[in-house]
Amino acid sequence: MQELLTNLADWQARGDVIALATVINTWGSSPRAPGAKMAVNQRGEMIGSVSGGCVEGAVVEAALRVIKTGRPTLLHFGVSDEDAWQVGLACGGTIEIFVERLDW
Repeated sequence: MQELLTNLADWQARGDVIALATVINTWGSSPRAPGAKMAVNQRGEMIGSVSGGCVEGAVVEAALRVIKTGRPTLLHFGVSDEDAWQVGLACGGTIEIFVERLDW
């Protein structure tokens, strides 16, 4: 968390526009717990993690839209147990991520 805060302060100091993505709910298997955060700036640079990589590309795209529009969004990602088993995962899971622009 300290690394995220340090980088956010650096981005703010150079005038970047920033979106913050936060895991708000999980069900089943998920790599990150509620409260995990990832920040994205208008350049597409990111710090932190909300999923350990499996959905972060989609979160970056959503964050760039939020930066542009100023409208927060709630993202849902999930895989059923049956689909997870077919690709070699032990079980499925669902994650909800809230993305908001930091206007400070």
